[in-house]
Amino acid sequence: MALLELEDVHTYYGAIHALRGVSLKVEEGEIVTLIGSNGAGKSTTLRTISGLLRPRQGEIRLRGKRIDGHKPHEIVEMGVSQSPEGRRVFARMNIQENLEMGAFARKDRGGLAAEYDRIYDLFPRLRERRLQNAGTLSGGEQQMLAIGRALMAAPRVLLLDEPSMGLAPILVEQIFDIIRTINERGTTVLLVEQNALMALGIARRGYILQTGEVVLSDSAAKLRTDPAVRKAYLGED
Repeated sequence: MALLELEDVHTYYGAIHALRGVSLKVEEGEIVTLIGSNGAGKSTTLRTISGLLRPRQGEIRLRGKRIDGHKPHEIVEMGVSQSPEGRRVFARMNIQENLEMGAFARKDRGGLAAEYDRIYDLFPRLRERRLQNAGTLSGGEQQMLAIGRALMAAPRVLLLDEPSMGLAPILVEQIFDIIRTINERGTTVLLVEQNALMALGIARRGYILQTGEVVLSDSAAKLRTDPAVRKAYLGED
């Protein structure tokens, strides 16, 4: 049984049919990436999993239990947490307060001190600036905070939406190293990323989306060497 599974999911924005029968699986312990051009449905897929959008058709299951139809905060409680596109930190709150917001759904309040330590060990820069307002952080620091906030929910599946967006190349490499470390520490990751080469470099498997449909899925290694994928998404002629 897959940890996370989408089966024939159809999602709409009003009359716009954004996801057209998306099916995918994420096994426990994997990093799986969704690749596609702008408007392909990648972020819509994550928003549908998170409950921010409700599918009109299809099922989303976490360890075999349906989560579609549940409210977003209930889905967080079930074990799915998202770091959104554009970071969306609480600008007027400091780092510590942002992290506290990420733990709002947790029942084990006694375990939060250890969770803060794990986040600050993963992101030492955040520890140094923990009383600094999030709105004054650099883009890279805000991205670290957004990921740390999502991790405060202790998710079984972490959804990452464009974590490298707008970052300098050296910070992109750092963020991807952190994603790999998060996974090695036991968190399953579903990654949406425009930088297909980097994403396929850390993922085990990948899915290619076009206009709301999965058109190809394979191991990350095979997708990296597929001529059509290399031409369309890796910038090769």
